[in-house]
Amino acid sequence: MEYLSQREEQILLAIGYLREYAYLVAIRKHLSTIVWKELSIGAIHIPLRRIEKQGLISASFGESTAVRGGRRKKIYRLTSAGLAALEENKKVSDRLWKDYLKAKALS
Repeated sequence: MEYLSQREEQILLAIGYLREYAYLVAIRKHLSTIVWKELSIGAIHIPLRRIEKQGLISASFGESTAVRGGRRKKIYRLTSAGLAALEENKKVSDRLWKDYLKAKALS
């Protein structure tokens, strides 16, 4: 299994949190508030396309709205592969933190 980058993990977690509201601009807004830094559209869009190609998320189009000039939002959802990737990333991260804290306590 290929490991996720930090940004990919953040995007997957944001999609899981936002659920039916997980479209590009909403994901960007949510992550910008979490990391306390304004993220560019590209900082989200590029890894979003990558994880979609990997099958970690799927996408469908929502209804068109007048606010968007009749354009529809592309809504993202986690797939079972995306959930499995998140769980594996969490396990690896937890092991690394445990080892780090153990080493820190010994020094």
